[in-house]
Amino acid sequence: MASPDEQGLGWQGGLTTGEVARRLGVAPTTVRSWDRRYGVGPDVHTGGKHRRWTAADVARLERMCALTATGLPPAEAARLARHEGRPAVDAASGLPAPPRPSRGGASRPARTGLQMGGARQESKGLARAALRLDAAALDALLDSVIADYGLVAAWHEVIMPTLQAVGRKWETSGEKYIEVEHFLSWHIAVALRRCVRPADGERSGPTSLLACVPGENHTLPLEALAATLGERGLPVRMFGAALPGEALVEAVRRTGPAAICLWAQSRTTASRPLAQHLAAMEWGIRGARRHPVVLTLGPGWTGQTAHGLLRPLTLADALAALESIAAG
Repeated sequence: MASPDEQGLGWQGGLTTGEVARRLGVAPTTVRSWDRRYGVGPDVHTGGKHRRWTAADVARLERMCALTATGLPPAEAARLARHEGRPAVDAASGLPAPPRPSRGGASRPARTGLQMGGARQESKGLARAALRLDAAALDALLDSVIADYGLVAAWHEVIMPTLQAVGRKWETSGEKYIEVEHFLSWHIAVALRRCVRPADGERSGPTSLLACVPGENHTLPLEALAATLGERGLPVRMFGAALPGEALVEAVRRTGPAAICLWAQSRTTASRPLAQHLAAMEWGIRGARRHPVVLTLGPGWTGQTAHGLLRPLTLADALAALESIAAG
């Protein structure tokens, strides 16, 4: 069955705030906040508590989103969207009509801040919130995505595409968008940590030790893995960025982990000798000595594989390997 928009009937009586939020890829509270702060709400007010948005109202919000995606502050984007005039609406479908060609020839496509390609709508919503530096909207969207998809699918299908798009924008724009990348990464890390149960809720059993190799500061993929393990109650010890080699060895001696996950973003930081040294460490009573399984994670380990070292390529692969180790 066709959707209301496809039938041309979805705009009869207007859309609810929740429907508008899903269309834009933002939280309903964000739409209401824009209305209160910037005056971009429905032109026509109806009785009752529920507001209805027309095609022209939604087109104005879409224009505001497009402007903020270029780096324009939300207040200025809203002002421009309000004063650009109401867009023409196609009579047959009830949707905003395409822009008219300019006098110089065919119309140019609207400039967008991030090239998201075929990314999910939720990814586009996260990217827009990050570009606006909208903390409340970003937190609400991240919590919603994780709740709806689960941690592993949310990471692979929504969060990673957003991070990659922001990274591409930063690489092609010099230092202009580095604040967006830092802002997005920090909020993702906080959202991931909200998923981890308290330490007293851990199951008993083998521990997994997670650390970035010396000189490596990209912790977010390990944050995702730590959150996923913590969500399942599996014991995990997270040491974060750039743990010195001597400290890493000492942490292994003190915790006796069943598995060690080493993240390296760059080939310059990946150290196969260190990984092999950790894999060879032993502890326990004579005759029942144990040693850890070492997982080398991240693009830095490409071409660095060695006998006895596991090389999972995705969060899902790493999780499956660690669950198998814990069960064994």
